[in-house]
Amino acid sequence: MEAKATQALLNELLETLKDGEKGYSTATTDVEDQDLKDIFKKYAVQRDGYLTELEDQMHRLNLKAEEESSITGTVHRAFINLKAAITSKSRESILNECERGEDYAVKAYQTALKAENLPGQLKTIIEKQYQGIMEAHNTIRGLRDAAAGK
Repeated sequence: MEAKATQALLNELLETLKDGEKGYSTATTDVEDQDLKDIFKKYAVQRDGYLTELEDQMHRLNLKAEEESSITGTVHRAFINLKAAITSKSRESILNECERGEDYAVKAYQTALKAENLPGQLKTIIEKQYQGIMEAHNTIRGLRDAAAGK
C-alpha cells in the first residue's frame, strides 16, 4: 500500500479512536450508574492503548499523524451527542449514543481491514484492535437492548 494511503487510513483510525476515548472519558465522569462508569472507563483505556499502538506503528513507518482533525472526523464526531444524553440521565439514551459511536468505529475498522498490502505488522494490529472494537460494540448494544427492554 502506498505510504500516503496508509497514512490517511491510519489518521482516520486515530481520529475514530480519539473520539471514542474522549467520549468514554466524558461518560465515565458524568454518568451515575457504577456499572456504566466501569465499562466506559475500560473502553476509554482500551481506545487510548489502541491509539498508542497505531502511533507507534506510524512512527516505525515514518508516517505522520495529522495534528488537525480530518475532514471526515470533523464532519462526524461519533460521540457528539453523548453529553446531552448524559444530561438527560436516561440509561437507554446514553447507551444509544455510545452504540452510535461504536457503529462508526466498527465501520472505520472494516474499511481499514479491506486495505491491501498494509506494511509490516499493521494488518495484524488492526485485526486485533477490530476484535476489541467488536467486543465493545456488542457489549454496549447488549446493555442498550437491556435498558430498552428488548
